[in-house]
Amino acid sequence: MPIIRDAELRDAAPLAALAEQTFRETFEASNTPEDMALHCQGHYSEALQSQEILDPGLTTLVCEHDGQLVAFAQLRRDPAPPCVRAARPLELQRLYVASAWHGKGLAQELMRRCLAQAEAEGADQVWLGVWEHNPRAIAFYRKFGFQQVGDHVFPLGTDPQRDLILVRSAVV
Repeated sequence: MPIIRDAELRDAAPLAALAEQTFRETFEASNTPEDMALHCQGHYSEALQSQEILDPGLTTLVCEHDGQLVAFAQLRRDPAPPCVRAARPLELQRLYVASAWHGKGLAQELMRRCLAQAEAEGADQVWLGVWEHNPRAIAFYRKFGFQQVGDHVFPLGTDPQRDLILVRSAVV
């Protein structure tokens, strides 16, 4: 089983590649090449990953197997949307696993680690946005007790898409 650890600056380039790879694996078939290209250009560079790794408002966890990154998650400490009624919310901004690792329990282990981190930080709620047309992810989050409380727009390139906002207690 891969090890889960905090991301380090040396992870920026492989994390950028993994983030784009997993995003494309998940969403490319359902979106235009132009919108995918616009989104990926603006979100998955080595420089951006370096900034995010150094950002005290983010925690980036990576899963490493035989020197390769195979999954990652990011927790963000920003204000939550109004539908998330929490005193100390924490956003699960990203959780992605390379397709070769699907079905091996890695996503569940990474989620447990994220929830433990949220509880350790004193968060009372964990929230996330998930595309309304991603039933696999929605089912995964529901297994962990997340429930829909609202929605918001997620701009994918030029396409304003609807994300469901899901929330659950941060107490494990």
